[in-house]
Amino acid sequence: QVQLVESGGGLVQAGDSLSLSCVASGRTLSSYAMAWFRRAPGKERELAAAISWSGRPTYYGSFVKGRSTISRDDDKNTVYLQMNSLESGDTALYYCAATESWARGVFSKETYEYWGRGTQVTVSS
Repeated sequence: QVQLVESGGGLVQAGDSLSLSCVASGRTLSSYAMAWFRRAPGKERELAAAISWSGRPTYYGSFVKGRSTISRDDDKNTVYLQMNSLESGDTALYYCAATESWARGVFSKETYEYWGRGTQVTVSS
């Protein structure tokens, strides 16, 4: 099975950018479709972005509105989430997740078998 470790979170100002990274170990990243979820205080975990095994297609949560880009580098066993024009509503714990199948739906958290512990993103206004 794969282990996932996120990094790159922090405290930023509204309008700033942030790049999150997720490093996989244990198995090659190319075996998995990958995703970033977030859980804001008092809210359910929701999909921010997902990327297929080949890098296309990609999917984004409706709240992203073109502000984020997910990418992967299988040679480095790393998935990235570039977030721009951050808003206070983006404050959340961001999780990296992996799945061997999207059969239960790209946007469902139940689809993803493996999870990292998360990295905190705090956006101050």
